[in-house]
Amino acid sequence: MSLDTVPDLRADARRPALAEQAEALRKEAAEPTLEVPTAEPTSKTQIIAIYGKGGIGKSFTLANLSHMMAEQGKRVLLIGCDPKSDTTSLLFGGKACPTIIETSTRKKLAGEEVGVGDVCFKRGGVFAMELGGPEVGRGCGGRGIIHGFELLEKLGFHDWDFDYVLLDFLGDVVCGGFGLPIARDMAQKVILVGSNDLQSLYVANNVCSAVEYFRKMGGNVGVAGLVVNKDDGSGEAQAFAKAVDIPVLASIPQDDDLRKKSANYQIVGTDASRWGGLFAALGENVAAAPPVHPTALSQDGLLALFDGKDTGAGVVLEPATDADMRGKDAAPKASLEVIYDDA
Repeated sequence: MSLDTVPDLRADARRPALAEQAEALRKEAAEPTLEVPTAEPTSKTQIIAIYGKGGIGKSFTLANLSHMMAEQGKRVLLIGCDPKSDTTSLLFGGKACPTIIETSTRKKLAGEEVGVGDVCFKRGGVFAMELGGPEVGRGCGGRGIIHGFELLEKLGFHDWDFDYVLLDFLGDVVCGGFGLPIARDMAQKVILVGSNDLQSLYVANNVCSAVEYFRKMGGNVGVAGLVVNKDDGSGEAQAFAKAVDIPVLASIPQDDDLRKKSANYQIVGTDASRWGGLFAALGENVAAAPPVHPTALSQDGLLALFDGKDTGAGVVLEPATDADMRGKDAAPKASLEVIYDDA
């Protein structure tokens, strides 16, 4: 028996496990949460999902944007979909908003039903709520979001009368519940929040990839544009927007006054603030921007937006050897695999 004809017994042993994994993936792909509606959106309400890297300033942007929209006479509902539950903190002056998940659990244990007044609160004309999420290590944040939207539907979400519903989503992950607005056409368009740093633009690029993927499957969600937060003028975020072919909706400067007001839970999205005009223009751009088809960048394309000395340009991948893996003192051991010669 030659080496070319030796049966791969290990491969044979792996086949049942691989078949089982493939079946599990097929079942996951068939779950309702991954269905992609193909009909055109019919609601007069603009449902807008905002994505960005954790800590990039989504909550700051949304709290002030929603407040300005309400000040201009729009009916706005702000829904926090980040397990940190910090979307409404700025809007409510730092006060924690009871989340839908925790309220539902408490009410269920007491044998009571959740009412709108238990989870939705208002300030400055903005209606706001937090979905919340499980405690650390005790559940999946994505599944918590799915459960939260199921509760919203029971509360009459589809019958509510708003001009804008703004959804604040963590953009670091676009799987499961975090990808619902894109995967299930829950929103008409997506807005990205980023800055002039590689990590936030990496996240923005990932969201563009997700939108691109579901568009090919018949989805309708597009990207309305990018909000550049903490803009220091270096231009990488603007270069990214141009490269993926989306507009810049606003550039919020890196300013000490904004930083202090945000840290002190002060709203600047108001005509009474020197920053009111910036958020008024952002509101107009958000309302008018059509959902477009982005063209996500490759990793090399993303790195090319930055100065090579800052991103490790020129690094060459050096393959590891067997000796590297064993260490200097380890000696190779003979294989236990039995190979039969032709007889």
